[in-house]
Amino acid sequence: MQIHYDLNKFKANKAVVTIGTFDGVHLGHREVITELKRLSALSNGESVIFTFDPHPRKVLAPDESSLRLLSTTQEKIRLMDSLGIDHLVIYPFTTEFSRLSYDEFVTQILVNQLKMSILVVGYDHRFGQGRKGDFHSLQTLSNSLGFKVEQLSQLSVDNQTVSSSKIRMALDAGEVKLAKNYLGYNYTLTGEVVEGQKLGRQLGFPTANIDTHDSTKQVPQDGVYAVMVEVAGVLHQGMVNIGVRPTVNSNADHKTIEVHILDFNQDIYHTDITLHFVDKIREEQRFDGLDQLKKQLEQDQLTAQNILSE
Repeated sequence: MQIHYDLNKFKANKAVVTIGTFDGVHLGHREVITELKRLSALSNGESVIFTFDPHPRKVLAPDESSLRLLSTTQEKIRLMDSLGIDHLVIYPFTTEFSRLSYDEFVTQILVNQLKMSILVVGYDHRFGQGRKGDFHSLQTLSNSLGFKVEQLSQLSVDNQTVSSSKIRMALDAGEVKLAKNYLGYNYTLTGEVVEGQKLGRQLGFPTANIDTHDSTKQVPQDGVYAVMVEVAGVLHQGMVNIGVRPTVNSNADHKTIEVHILDFNQDIYHTDITLHFVDKIREEQRFDGLDQLKKQLEQDQLTAQNILSE
């Protein structure tokens, strides 16, 4: 897969294009991408995904603090690469770019620069200033500019439509298995292992404290989860606690991500690891003392092993 951060040297034969933020690269996105690849093969063309960085809301509403994303740019690149795309365009989203009308965007960028032959869009696709461009607008433009446009119907899983917002809602509720049903893979968090209070060592459950360095990356609901932990490309079983450490910390907003990696004793401080969320074990709770906490952690470990062994 070729990655393009601008269009100065972009070149593709009979570009078959789709556009979007593709947050999470979920099953709905993958259906669009499958059709993109099918059409590019049929036309002897090349598949092109056109996405943006930063996320448009970061530019259009810079003071907004509620934005939560399912995938970072690097995660998106990795997911796209695994799907066998020919070209990934990560276009700089700026205030100036946001002012382009849909017909200016299609004409100036998609047709004149990408030399687009076919455009594939999802069922609810809108684009351009004020999101005024829709499928009917595209059909009109396609007739005058000489490209084809195809729209896909919405995808449903268990009679529920798939969308990034529904996946965020599932994660907010701690329903990581439901999120997986929509994503097609276990939800992940990647971050650096940083220094913690080392209380887990005293209990026999040393933990790695994770800092994602990204305030917009979605973190699942507080609680204890069974996870697979990716360290230097190798997967290990683990359990992670997300929350405010109520037993030892009374600061309500002091969120923590602490993972105990089973049968693991390597020094991984200041390295990046990735958590793959498999299932929720329990809600976070307060204990009367460290002895009760230790007993619960022992039970959590057994539960995590049972979940992950499946």
